[in-house]
Amino acid sequence: MNTEGVYQETYRPQFHFTARKNWLNDPNGLIYYKGEYHLFFQHNPSGINWGNMTWGHAISPDMIHWTQLDNAIEPDDLGTIYSGSGVVDWNNTAGFQTGEEKVLVCIYTSAGDHAPEKRPYTQSIACSNDRGRTWAKYDGNPVLGHIVGSNRDPKVIWHEPTGKWIMALFLDANTYELFSSPDLKEWTGLSVIHLPGAGECPDIFELPVDGDANNTKWVFWGGNGNHFIGTFDGNRFNPESEVLRTEWGANCYAAQTWSDIPGSDGRRIQIAWMSGGKYPDMPFNQQMSFPCELTLRSTPEGIRMFRQPIKEIENIYQKEHSFANQMLKPGENLLSGVPGELSDIRAEIELGNVAEIGVTIKGEKVHYSVTDKQLSCLGKSAHLEPLGDRIKLQILVDRASIEVFGNDGRVSLSSCFLPDPADKSLETYVAGGEANIVCMNVHELRSAWPESGA
Repeated sequence: MNTEGVYQETYRPQFHFTARKNWLNDPNGLIYYKGEYHLFFQHNPSGINWGNMTWGHAISPDMIHWTQLDNAIEPDDLGTIYSGSGVVDWNNTAGFQTGEEKVLVCIYTSAGDHAPEKRPYTQSIACSNDRGRTWAKYDGNPVLGHIVGSNRDPKVIWHEPTGKWIMALFLDANTYELFSSPDLKEWTGLSVIHLPGAGECPDIFELPVDGDANNTKWVFWGGNGNHFIGTFDGNRFNPESEVLRTEWGANCYAAQTWSDIPGSDGRRIQIAWMSGGKYPDMPFNQQMSFPCELTLRSTPEGIRMFRQPIKEIENIYQKEHSFANQMLKPGENLLSGVPGELSDIRAEIELGNVAEIGVTIKGEKVHYSVTDKQLSCLGKSAHLEPLGDRIKLQILVDRASIEVFGNDGRVSLSSCFLPDPADKSLETYVAGGEANIVCMNVHELRSAWPESGA
């Protein structure tokens, strides 16, 4: 086992969330309350591999600097604690409030397969009256009984027009069901949604189109990133698009968005599990993606979702390296001498007559094929139409991941990798011609973890 300090280990991500030790997967219970972002997560507190599912818990003022707290929700006679969501019960609809603090309520799956006496999967709730520091399960659990298969992963939102809570629940295969409740305790079925190719971990949320608060659409999201854009009237979600994708990387799964971010902020922020990363000889296993702001924008193909890293990345900016209006020829490297261990790379490129252009990061290429209009990284690709004769890129580089965003987040590719720890190189390259680097800014990033490892 590596003997370096906690959070400083060789492959420890430095600005992506990881558990202090042991296994982590799906983000759960994402809540914002009184200046704190809460991140719960599927966690095995006693082992490096999946199992013994418990809700781990961390808080942050900015979704970058995290403090892991005690585990929040632990297995019981109904089962282990599978994925779910969280809300602030502002109006005390459940009647759980005992003091001046508003009640935080988490809704989760009781995985009966793993109960002391095997039983079906059901949905349960727990609440906190002290800003999430301690949690009490509801005596009346489960609040929603078994429906079919391993029904799981409840995502709950407050629907203001109908004055009710809405739950999106995965049922089986590619089928989900919507439910409503006045109090988070009693749930009534509303309608069924089929989202092909998605499987589990739903999310449902409303977004303005092109920033227009008077023109909104709803998104229904599945575990693998497949989603619909459509309408929701409090009873039925009506898809108005084909099945869409924005994220095309090798390691992005079970994404969920935060609830209760204040209207004065107005952002819809999403985080995902970077499923399948490798971290040999580390005390932790798996990491989260970097949080992204989601927007809906009009494109020639119709309304589409865009994903961009949150602006708080600037909280860990260090030295900047800037280039502007420089012709890049084959064999030239603008980034010679620029360290690339932890980086936020942003570029706008006039494609000129090149066939391919890209950045090699620690030996791995992020590249754009002009001929094929494909943005690629770590074996995965996404179609990306140029903006006229230009493309825009943002690339986040951590110790074990590369996340690429094309044309302000029209597509993203989030992937894990395992570079040589000694390789911190960055290189620009072109093939088949010359391109104009309109601008390129590389910010070196500092670690979000405390140096002491405390």
